[in-house]
Amino acid sequence: MNGLDEKVAQGPEPGAAAPPAVSAHPDERLLKRSAARRTLGRPELGSVVGAVAVFVFFSLVADSFLQASSLATVLYAASTMGIMAVPVALLMIGGEFDLSAGVLVTSSALCSSMFSYQMSANVWVGVGVSLLVTLAVGCFNGVLLTRTKLPSFIITLGTFLMLTGLNLGLTKLIGGTVSTKSIADMDGFGSAKDVFASSFTVGGVDYKVTVLWWLGLVAVATWILLRTRAGNWIFAVGGNKDAARAVGVPVAATRIGLYLGVSFGAWVSGQHLLFSYDVVQSGEGVGNELIYIIAAVIGGCLITGGYGSAVGAAVGALIFGMVSKGIVFAEWNPDWFKFFLGAMLLLATLLNHWVRRRAEATA
Repeated sequence: MNGLDEKVAQGPEPGAAAPPAVSAHPDERLLKRSAARRTLGRPELGSVVGAVAVFVFFSLVADSFLQASSLATVLYAASTMGIMAVPVALLMIGGEFDLSAGVLVTSSALCSSMFSYQMSANVWVGVGVSLLVTLAVGCFNGVLLTRTKLPSFIITLGTFLMLTGLNLGLTKLIGGTVSTKSIADMDGFGSAKDVFASSFTVGGVDYKVTVLWWLGLVAVATWILLRTRAGNWIFAVGGNKDAARAVGVPVAATRIGLYLGVSFGAWVSGQHLLFSYDVVQSGEGVGNELIYIIAAVIGGCLITGGYGSAVGAAVGALIFGMVSKGIVFAEWNPDWFKFFLGAMLLLATLLNHWVRRRAEATA
């Protein structure tokens, strides 16, 4: 036996400190979670289960629901809400709200239409001006939030009321009516319509281009959340902004960026609204902000912030599309739509809560 073997066999010398004990349980951060645990930990799991249930339900009660043209209609309804639900979800993950998002869509459309018509400019000039104005509103919300420390609920409620008044007041002041003038015969209208309100055909079925906008925003938002430093900042700010600031997270810039994201979604939705009908009613959009928030919550976002996903918000918007159009295909009274939407909100929230508790228990 060599000298080293003898020391091991004899144990530690008298008075010497005992070697540190090796834990039988390795650091849990080094353990690989099973596929089941990873699935339970996904924020959108509850919404996916709910979407499957809604799909099966309307497939059974509405004979025309499974037709390709019907599914295209469902996707269109989902995309018009999903374009806004995705950036709203990111904002909620960051711990904030935007109650002005619904009327901001209308403001964006009104700005494009009235600027182009009054200035006799190419439609694309109005579209560009609308983008700047819409982003300015988002920047206003973000800067006011960071400078005043007021709750986002109060700030965006004020913005909601101001935009509602501006939409109606300016439209009547400039045009004399509550709607804009037609811009269908102006230069650039055709190309702008191709970008924001055209259709494409797959398998003999026409789909609206908003579906592509929607899927593109979901992909970009998911990449930001899961693959970039900005995504870490969003979760950190939503979880605990003071702790995030203490470790160097640019809290103010992150919040302003999130509001700019909502503004961009409002701009896209507003241009779709304009170029779909070539005129805009100044009173549209009121109440839609709640549907965007509902879609995000159904998709797994927490009201308190710090948790959620863009994919979940997209699934929440898909549930909205299936319910709103499924009731029509089933030939039910559409007055019941809000009841079903409220029931889906409660059920999805309860399911998401249960899934999250299960995920935490098995972590």
